[in-house]
Amino acid sequence: MKKNVKVWAAASAALVLLAGLTACSSTPGASDSSKITIGIKFDQPGLGLKVGEAYQGFDVEVAKYIAKDLGYTQVDFKEAPSAQRETLLESEQVKMVVATYSITDARKQRVSFAGPYFVAGQDLLVRADNTDITGPESLNGKKLCSVTGSTSAQKVKDQFAGQVQLQELDTYSKCVEALSTGSIDAVTTDNVILAGFASQPQYVGKLKVVGKPFTQERYGVGIKKGDTELCTKINGALSKMVQDGSWQKALDSTVGASGFTPDAAVNPPKADACS
Repeated sequence: MKKNVKVWAAASAALVLLAGLTACSSTPGASDSSKITIGIKFDQPGLGLKVGEAYQGFDVEVAKYIAKDLGYTQVDFKEAPSAQRETLLESEQVKMVVATYSITDARKQRVSFAGPYFVAGQDLLVRADNTDITGPESLNGKKLCSVTGSTSAQKVKDQFAGQVQLQELDTYSKCVEALSTGSIDAVTTDNVILAGFASQPQYVGKLKVVGKPFTQERYGVGIKKGDTELCTKINGALSKMVQDGSWQKALDSTVGASGFTPDAAVNPPKADACS
C-alpha cells in the first residue's frame, strides 16, 4: 500500500510540474524568436494592399525578403497608417515599418531608418478630363486631399500654392474616392502610390497622374530609434535583394502592373550609413 501511495504522489508531482511548464509556454505576449511583426499599408495598390487574408505589393515583398534574411520564418503584418508609424515603433507593436515611409529629418527625431530601398517623387492625381491642373503651382483655389500624418499637402501649400484648400482624410483610398466623386480636385502623394490607384479597375480611364514630380521621396525601413545593429542587418539584406535580382523581380510583379516606370537615375538606391 505504501508503495502505491509513493507512486501516486510522484505521478501527481509530475503532472503539476508539466502543467506549470505548459502555462509558462502559453503566456500571452511570450516572445517567439521565429516570428516578426512588420507594419505595412493595407490600402496602397502595388505597394501594400490587403486582399482578403493575403497581402501584396512591393513593400510586402521587401518586408518578406528582409525578414527571411534576418532568420524569421513567420511574418505577421500590422496596418501602419501614416499618422501611427512612429507610435507603432516606439511602443514596440512592430519591429519595423515598410510602408512608403519617406526618410526625413523630422521623423529621425523619433525613429531610425535603414535603406532607402526605393526613391519616388511627389505628384498629383486628378480626374482624367481635367486640363487646368498641370502641377502644384496651378492648385490655388482648388481642393487638395492627402492623409493625416503626411506632409505632402502642406508642402504644396507652403511652397507652391498658398491659396490651395487642404483636406485631410485618414487613408489615401478615401482621398481617391473623394476625387472620383468630384468632392475634391486633386490628391497628392508619391507618384508610385498614385499610379497604383489610377490603375485600379474602377478608376481606369477616370483618373490620371499629372506626371510632373516635384520632390524626391526616399523610402526607408523604419525601426526603433538608435538600433544601429538592426539597421546594419537590414541594409545588408537590401543589398542582397538588389544583387540577386529579387528587388527588380518584386518591383516588376507589383508596381509594374500599374505601368509606372521608376526613375532609373536613382533606383535602386544605395543605403545610407546607419546612425
